[in-house]
Amino acid sequence: MTSAQFLKRPWSANWHEEAELFLSDFITNRYGKLARNAIALRCPYLLIDKGVPFAGILHKDNPSSGAYGGTSFVIFPSDVNGALIALGVGTQGLSPDEAILTRPGHARVVKAFASWLRCNAALSTAWAKTDPTRIDISMPAEVSTKYVQHDSVIKRYGEVLYLTISAIDVPDDELEQLFVALLDLYMFERGISPLVRFQAEAREFRAKYESRVFQSATSEDIHVLLKERRFVIVQGPPGTGKTRLACNLIERQFTGRGTVIQFHPAIGYEQFVGGLAPVERGGVFGFEAVAGHLLRAAKEAAANPTPYLLVIDEINRTDLSRTLGEAIYLFEPNQPDRTVELSYNFGPPWNKALRLPPNLFVLGTMNSADRSIAILDLAIRRRFAFVDLWPDATTLVTGPKLAQAAFANLQRIFMQQANDEQLALLPGHAYFFAQTEEEARRRMRSELMPLLRDYLKNGLVAGFAEEIEGYLQWIDAQTAS
Repeated sequence: MTSAQFLKRPWSANWHEEAELFLSDFITNRYGKLARNAIALRCPYLLIDKGVPFAGILHKDNPSSGAYGGTSFVIFPSDVNGALIALGVGTQGLSPDEAILTRPGHARVVKAFASWLRCNAALSTAWAKTDPTRIDISMPAEVSTKYVQHDSVIKRYGEVLYLTISAIDVPDDELEQLFVALLDLYMFERGISPLVRFQAEAREFRAKYESRVFQSATSEDIHVLLKERRFVIVQGPPGTGKTRLACNLIERQFTGRGTVIQFHPAIGYEQFVGGLAPVERGGVFGFEAVAGHLLRAAKEAAANPTPYLLVIDEINRTDLSRTLGEAIYLFEPNQPDRTVELSYNFGPPWNKALRLPPNLFVLGTMNSADRSIAILDLAIRRRFAFVDLWPDATTLVTGPKLAQAAFANLQRIFMQQANDEQLALLPGHAYFFAQTEEEARRRMRSELMPLLRDYLKNGLVAGFAEEIEGYLQWIDAQTAS
């Protein structure tokens, strides 16, 4: 019996026996005989009109019957043609799987798995709870209404289920893929890997749903968003190529029409918009209004109708509300005719009434790992569209094997252990760029290792400091001369 045939098999009086045989054989064939001893199977006989039949894979230390605890892989049959497949927490609570359920990476990868499934129209009802440990929170009503054919399951276990997928109307090949991928995920979290002949397939599945965690905008995505919204901020960890991407946009999509400025704590309104500055004329010193970066960019854009891009690198390294001043009123993408009255006359074309020409676009870059930066207030956030740029392993495929392995290992640590705030500290692929193994070793010792040691020193990776320390020791051994 294939997994698709089993998952679409309606409940019958001997369903529990078929389920136990199917799961036992499947686990043995894919993970080996020892894996069968590392988990417990629970397939009780329950009448569908008097209870909620299920087949579950759970922690081996649970009792053979009655309530259980920890995380479980569960299949609930229906009386029609498709089971409900789920991850859930036993009604006895998190023990003995607190280490799995409370690890930030578990919730992250489960949400990524559901997101990956929803890319397929047949699996659009896939749902994941934000926090698997919140067994006091029921499935939202707008979600539960999508599972009407599994209503008894949701009523009984809606609070403890944290990933749900309906097998109803799912094509067989797609159903088999999701079953294998989800079971691999569950077993992987328990430290159980597939047999060698299945490991390439498991890595392929894992790469597909983990990619949903690190979804990056492309230069074309950002160009389209600029045309739609005019004002965009690209945010991401250090070393992800934000500034390079912005410069490439000027050269390619804006045909060289643009300029790059960099914000820092000393930048203020006078430097960005404009202000009085001392001047000397014929030996006489005085003050005159001097245009800032924004006014100069607006003037350049107005002089030629083709698009012009102002790039503000490290846009959140200054007090942006103070730096923009009244000019914040102009940053409304759908209202290009807005004007503001300035304090001084800056001469033509604006004099004292500033308007941003409709062909002026603004792109900011923001380092999401920099804790010294100003936090953008809601008024600023409302006026800009935000996109993410994450580290990208594909940029390293032609580089040294050491760099590829080092990046993959570090990404896996952050994926599994970091909370959402700490995930923004993941060093980007730029730290691993190298032409030779020797260059890779040199860069990792002089750039990557000091950065990670700073993280440890400043307590930025609390909760998985030991994993980072272990990684540093591995890097040290790999790069020793």
